[in-house]
Amino acid sequence: MKKLNILLLLSLFLVIVGYAQTHQITVEEIYQGAFRTQGLEALRSMNNGQQYTVLHKNRITGSTSIDAYDYKTLEKVNTIVSSVDLADVHSFSKYAFTKDEKKILLATEVEPIFRRSTLGIYYVYDVGSKSVIKISENKIQEPSVSPSGKEVAYVFENNIYIFDLASKKTRQITDDGQKNKIINGVTDWVYEEEFSFVKAFEWNADGSKIAFLRFDETNVPEFSMDVYGTDLYPKPHVFKYPKAGEDNAIVTLHVFDVEKDEISAIDLGEAYYIPRIKWMNDKNTLSVQTINRHQNHLKLLAVNTSDNSVDVLLEETDKAYVDITDELTFLGDDSFIWSSERDGYNHLYLYAADGALLSQITKGAWEVTSYYGYDQNEDRIYYQSTENGSINRGIYSVDSSGSNKKELATKKGNNKADFSSNFTYFINTFSSATVPNTYTLHKALNGKKIKDIKDNNGLLTKLEGYALSEKEFSTIAINGNDLNMYMIKPKDFDPSKKYPLLMYQYSGPGSQNVSNSWNSANDYWHQMLVAEGYIVACVDGRGTGFKGRDFKKVTYMNLVKYETEDQIAAAAKLSELPYIDEERTGIWGWSFGGHMSTNCLLKGNEVFETAIAVAPVTSWRFYDTIYTERFMRTPAENPGGYDDNSPFNYPELLKGNYLLIHGSGDDNVHVQNSMRMIEALIQANKQFDWAIYPDKNHGIYGGNTRIQLFNKMTNFLKSNL
Repeated sequence: MKKLNILLLLSLFLVIVGYAQTHQITVEEIYQGAFRTQGLEALRSMNNGQQYTVLHKNRITGSTSIDAYDYKTLEKVNTIVSSVDLADVHSFSKYAFTKDEKKILLATEVEPIFRRSTLGIYYVYDVGSKSVIKISENKIQEPSVSPSGKEVAYVFENNIYIFDLASKKTRQITDDGQKNKIINGVTDWVYEEEFSFVKAFEWNADGSKIAFLRFDETNVPEFSMDVYGTDLYPKPHVFKYPKAGEDNAIVTLHVFDVEKDEISAIDLGEAYYIPRIKWMNDKNTLSVQTINRHQNHLKLLAVNTSDNSVDVLLEETDKAYVDITDELTFLGDDSFIWSSERDGYNHLYLYAADGALLSQITKGAWEVTSYYGYDQNEDRIYYQSTENGSINRGIYSVDSSGSNKKELATKKGNNKADFSSNFTYFINTFSSATVPNTYTLHKALNGKKIKDIKDNNGLLTKLEGYALSEKEFSTIAINGNDLNMYMIKPKDFDPSKKYPLLMYQYSGPGSQNVSNSWNSANDYWHQMLVAEGYIVACVDGRGTGFKGRDFKKVTYMNLVKYETEDQIAAAAKLSELPYIDEERTGIWGWSFGGHMSTNCLLKGNEVFETAIAVAPVTSWRFYDTIYTERFMRTPAENPGGYDDNSPFNYPELLKGNYLLIHGSGDDNVHVQNSMRMIEALIQANKQFDWAIYPDKNHGIYGGNTRIQLFNKMTNFLKSNL
């Protein structure tokens, strides 16, 4: 009897130990941060190139400080400023040094407006005197200290102001700013979203002039959405949103002379969009990028602000479109480095100050993915690229003639560099599908590792207790192309069994989901599903990025057509595998990916049985001008491109199980997209599932929202796939 009890206890112990070693990931763990990686606080290199600063927050007191560290030793050198020592500032969430590092801009009470824009209370801290000055009692946008350190320019209620730090007096530079009509110094919604910038003014080299953009939104149609909140009556949120084919804001360039207190309008000729302005080293010369509405003809202009004359430095044209980037650097003599896809891949070029091409710096059947800067003393250009494979990223340097290339960090995976200001050191952030973020210090000249900084071995140890499966990278031959793919199979995979297949994708122009990098939240959710008996696969089809211009731009004028064909063909081919249950194939995606998953379920109704679409576009007619027309031109020019792949035009094709999800407060992909899809399916007498998340934006998050959302998606898949 005792022996039997011992055996029972031993069996129970083994079961408990076995369970403990194979925990199942839960949605709650994922979205409560159980698997977050440890990272470095955002660091900024100091001018001496030997030290960097980080923002540190005391989790107990809530106070914040800016601390300086030595690159070589990684030891803390000193605290530059702490909110503990500032009477009026309990904490700050962002900071920016002036060019001479004598003053620091501190941000508090920051609140979002849209994706990139914010409002906040700002202070200027004087490092020498240790004094702090509040710029304005109002919440303002994009404050910028002048090169002299004597003044701060900022935007408040669509007008530009200058605050004098000595006299503490404010003067108003523009006076015509008005909500939903005129904007000075910051961008409108569509520029912010699609050209990826907010601050639309810049000080020149000596602070004597400010160049700024003015947006006249008068003729831009308004979009209105109800904000339900907790009040008795919902409140309408109204903002200017130019949908494809509609009027954009009229954008003009102006220069304010600080001493003369005068504003000059600059005539740029035919300049439909002005996506970038940047002063050259010469205090009177401003570079301006303009592009036409079709976005296939870009000009780099030089504006002489002494007489407001304009010269063309270079022009970029493309049969499809020209991408806007930030890879423009002016060297000491105002020669410049520029990126272009002109040879079929994104590469770096060197131009003389007058716009004459001097050399192509990088070349090959691979893409430059980030430009880090130029060390003029060593004649070294530092960049990140796909030279070690399109799903990987490596760090390299080369001289300005394109010679003497050096590999600085090229281990298979994703390498990302933060360089010291004088290019003595860089901190490499490395990850792969099997290695979470690790941080190491290197010599910039040769890439030699100096020391390890931080790793996430603790997370790896924790994950050993979960049933995680390996991402298997490969390519799949589809429609004449070898497409990048990964597949995740259950840990106890048995090739003699049949498994349901869930495909995940985004598929937007220039995007990448198949990447040899560490897990995102979606990856953990996929692992959770895999542990429950699903196979998850992801295929980057035509139109995605980092495989050259032609591969990316083949979808021009027909967004989601070829992308959909590739996903359907890939699913059909994968279904031929002996271990895939061809009667249980699903697909899901978010935003562009939601459009894709919807289209795949309808147009691929013989292949897909189930789909989830989160915040999908359902007609490009509903999306904004800059993004949509870049790839499709206008609806008047390309009606078939807009309508032939709009799923609410063929709801009768729905055969499978469909879950449609949207946030009612989505200012980006409006809930109108889903409402039109819902109505089309209703009138086609099709059954489907759907959920609307009140007041949630395009990210659909806040509180328990993500947990509830992904539990809903999990339950839907378990019931239908």
